[in-house]
Amino acid sequence: MAGYESSPKLKAEERERLILEHLPQVRLIARRIHERLPKSVSLDDLISTGIVGLISAIDNYDPRLNVKLKTYAEYKIRGAILDSLRGLDWAPRQHRRRAKQIEAAIQAAEQKLHRSPTEEEIAEELGVTLEEYHQWLLDDVREITLGVLQPSRDERGRDVWEYLADDEEGSPAHLVEQSELQKLLAEAIEKLPPIERTVLNLYYHEGLTLREIAQLVHLHESRISQLKSQAILRVRSYIQRRWPLDTPRRSRVAVQRPPGR
Repeated sequence: MAGYESSPKLKAEERERLILEHLPQVRLIARRIHERLPKSVSLDDLISTGIVGLISAIDNYDPRLNVKLKTYAEYKIRGAILDSLRGLDWAPRQHRRRAKQIEAAIQAAEQKLHRSPTEEEIAEELGVTLEEYHQWLLDDVREITLGVLQPSRDERGRDVWEYLADDEEGSPAHLVEQSELQKLLAEAIEKLPPIERTVLNLYYHEGLTLREIAQLVHLHESRISQLKSQAILRVRSYIQRRWPLDTPRRSRVAVQRPPGR
């Protein structure tokens, strides 16, 4: 990758060249994220936001850090798109209410059974049939799960799972909270049924789409969507019972991808 020239004219030309060279990277990242979103979210808007992230990456890139521009740009592009999505409230109130009902049912069933409830037991706690419960997961829950476990990368380009946002990451209190949340998140994922744990791993760690996961585990794509939504609600329920998230201060926990997975 060519470095920046000292001449303002050459620097501008080089900047434009780098932007054009990395536009396909923006489109690829935007499409991958868009595949996980409701149809109401515009792909063009994601691409426009990603271009802003790309320009920021190019303007702030320092080759002395021994990080490839492509890697740094991916981090900035993805971050810009995810930041824009966090500002949206595109989940209807009905969807949020259904998600809270399911979380409450999971918690109630767990307290009664002293174990992770099955889908049938969750449906029974809700007072609906299994078919109705599955339809809830497809129609009313899948669109609000994005902010729960957010695929992202740290400054070194490593995959992470981002759980919540925080403005005080450097404080000692945050470091303690982050450690505790990491532990809770790991516990919650470990307690998931194997198929749900596999779906989350493939979706968030490996970055596969629902369609790709469905082909890999030989299940219908709609079934994978149900399992993903249910798994995330289980994780949310587990953490909320042990760490209230409605406090004024919110924390983020990043879980790095396990080696060899």
